Amino acid sequence: MNKNKSELNNYFHSLFPIDENVVLEITKTFEPFDLAKNAVLLSENSISTQTYFLEKGFMRSYILNEDNEEVTTNIYAAPCFVNDFLSFFKKQPTTEIYETLTACSFWQTSLENVQKNFHNIPEFREFSRLLFVINYYKLNDRLIETVSKKAETRYINLLKKQPHIFQHVPLKIIASYLGITDSTLSRIRKDIANL
Repeated sequence: MNKNKSELNNYFHSLFPIDENVVLEITKTFEPFDLAKNAVLLSENSISTQTYFLEKGFMRSYILNEDNEEVTTNIYAAPCFVNDFLSFFKKQPTTEIYETLTACSFWQTSLENVQKNFHNIPEFREFSRLLFVINYYKLNDRLIETVSKKAETRYINLLKKQPHIFQHVPLKIIASYLGITDSTLSRIRKDIANL
């Protein structure tokens, strides 16, 4: 199957200008695959041997807390890269589980290919640096918001930033991601609807 890489290629162009031939060189080793809804991409304590570009669909990462309850740590909406990057680069076991929330389409490539691009393509190094900075900013922003904002504010901010999530992700998972109970989320939604 010779699947079209336009979505993957466009993502590389989205962060800063890169020559088309350079992008084609970067993405030439990426291979496509699909996963059904509720499939596990990475299980806990596994080693990530590939890096993944989510072309279509929605995913989440989650952990099991001491009470064996699922706590959603992130929600991913295509297009974006999805991975446990510490596991991928450091060859250490994952601490989270990565699961599809809808049917998903991916592109994947190996650490060997990524390292080759790092060494041979300056634009790829710059792209990777920007990607890490953006992901760090998002993680840090979410951490600060979680400890400083009320549940209602966190819900409204998520609704403003990523409204499409609410059409594809179960409310139970959104509640977990926001650090609140299902009943609290239900009350917030009802209160806002009545304003």
